[in-house]
Amino acid sequence: MIPRALAIAASDSSGAAGLQADLKTFAARRVYGMAALTALTAQDSLQIAAFQRVPPEFVAQQIRVVLADLGADAIKCGLLLSAEVIAAVAESVPPEAPNLVVDPVLVDGKGRLIVAPEALEAYKRLLFPRARLITPNLEEARLLTGLPLTRPEALPEAARLLAAFGARAVLIKGGHAESEAIHDVLWEADQLTVLTSPRLAAHNPRGAGCTFAACITAELAHGRDLRTAVQTAQAYVREALQAAMTWRLGKGERAVLDHGAPHLP
Repeated sequence: MIPRALAIAASDSSGAAGLQADLKTFAARRVYGMAALTALTAQDSLQIAAFQRVPPEFVAQQIRVVLADLGADAIKCGLLLSAEVIAAVAESVPPEAPNLVVDPVLVDGKGRLIVAPEALEAYKRLLFPRARLITPNLEEARLLTGLPLTRPEALPEAARLLAAFGARAVLIKGGHAESEAIHDVLWEADQLTVLTSPRLAAHNPRGAGCTFAACITAELAHGRDLRTAVQTAQAYVREALQAAMTWRLGKGERAVLDHGAPHLP
């Protein structure tokens, strides 16, 4: 049977991030992708102009009917917007789901909070204890831990604090740090691994964080172990960035990833 993955996320009308990035990544990684929509956005390469929330009960219904019929080998959560939606997701995803990846999207590309403040506590209380992996970026890790995280050396302590909320593993995505290399910090089973990769000229590309978490989800759906899944995702995003550096879509400063180019096995 083909591996199956469910993305619970918001739609990005520009096709760069959110649900669209998740489904493109699932397809590229040979996984059958399914979707539960949490919000509609009107956005382009410059801004999020407007959005419409999906009622929590309808978010829950999408999840329940898909899982009851098709099942899922892995599930990824993206933008959930409110504590009510987070609660609906927690109630609808079976407790025994083995590969729940929670990407706590809390800020936009400019670092502005885009979720209700109470959503942070709802993540910690309702979803993190259920997660196989949580994947905050630097700004999201700051919001969740209260640590400044101005230096790479501070990331291990942040990972430990996040793990204390109950997730089986934590990955802090370091792409937003101002450093010559990217340091992603993985905390699993009380072991810390720093995964370093070269920084490319494409600065803060749109959809990179969503794609990274979606690729990990796809690899877990294939049955890979977590460290292999993370390393594969790191390589996948790097290849997508390299391919996208030769072309540009839209008027925004940030590139859009090329999901058609990566050829990892």
